Amino acid sequence: MASGAETAVSAQTAPPGANPPPGYDSQTWADILAEANGQEVNFYMWGGSDLINRWVTEEVAQAVKQQFGVTLNLVPVADSPEYVNKVLGEKEAGRDANGSVDLVWVNGENFRTMRQGDLLYGSWAQFLPNSVYVNQADPSVANDFGFPVEGYESPYGKAQFVMIYDSARVPEPPKTIDELLAWIEANPGKFTYPAPPDFTGSAFVRHICYWAAGGYENLLGEFDQAAFDAHLPACYETLNAIEPHLWRAGQTYPENHSRHQDLFANGEVYFDMAYNPAEAASLVANGRYPESTRTFVFETGTIANTHYVAIPYNSPHKAAAMVVANYLLSPEAQLSKALPDNWGDLPVLDPALMPADLQAAFAAVPRHAATLSTEELAAHRLPELQAPWLTAIEQGWEAQVLQK
Repeated sequence: MASGAETAVSAQTAPPGANPPPGYDSQTWADILAEANGQEVNFYMWGGSDLINRWVTEEVAQAVKQQFGVTLNLVPVADSPEYVNKVLGEKEAGRDANGSVDLVWVNGENFRTMRQGDLLYGSWAQFLPNSVYVNQADPSVANDFGFPVEGYESPYGKAQFVMIYDSARVPEPPKTIDELLAWIEANPGKFTYPAPPDFTGSAFVRHICYWAAGGYENLLGEFDQAAFDAHLPACYETLNAIEPHLWRAGQTYPENHSRHQDLFANGEVYFDMAYNPAEAASLVANGRYPESTRTFVFETGTIANTHYVAIPYNSPHKAAAMVVANYLLSPEAQLSKALPDNWGDLPVLDPALMPADLQAAFAAVPRHAATLSTEELAAHRLPELQAPWLTAIEQGWEAQVLQK
């Protein structure tokens, strides 16, 4: 990594005017670094990707150990509610100090649940030195699925839904929802999607719901039962209409994203989908997906969001957790994370806020033919709905599609 990026990691102080985190009223970032030295951080995160796990355990863990004396322990979970329930259980048991979770990878409904349940450490993210590289005015950063962040979590990366296809089998993929629905009917058994509440399958369903509702605008804002009742039946009708033409005639759905990936890799279905625009390229590079794999976004756009890290209220190692979060936000880590061989995650840093050498470094990140350009993705970003909408849509899918 260039020396400029290394300096950006280690030679910064808290941004001017930033309020110190709770409990650190008169202290500086240097004080937090000193406290963190020698501490361990139990990082609870979704562990379903070997690629991501390896990046965290090798790249990140080694860096924070060498640079800051912090030991990072990855604790993989199958689904985020596992750590939410763990922290909640400790709170209910009165374990308000010396909790078992120091840092969580979080966004959306899980952040909202933890925030509303007083399970998170107070506003701290604005004090991180590397937060100067983040455009805090970006609505997709300041609001997590429509819920204000207010410093209770630190940005980690950005995501945007893409459709993945095998160009050897589908030379001209459908670029609109109408075209996709027609393709599914004309090619029985060659399309499916993971069953909600799988994160990726739920996102696919929301795209159909956006389309059926006449646009996402009709579903924005606080959950509205009247709007749900007016717009969502058409979504479920559409999903029921294509069900007989899906893989295994719609009698079953892949239980998760990993199982869907297996079907695509084996050629059983011709489309996959992902929240990570570079995931397909990584799977090609690893020999799992064919070289003919490509991605696209719908002409009307695809859903995009930001993911974060947060600190539970009873973490005994808050200083070290903040140091890890600051490292994850550094140009060094964000650039490493963006490399397809490491993860291919979209950086959360704003190039306009970085010096020229760092802008050039991010611009030079290799881009596989299966990964769309940053410009094309940015031009097709759709907002996420607030968490109560997601829950209602997933429950509606189970009742109106899966069980019918």
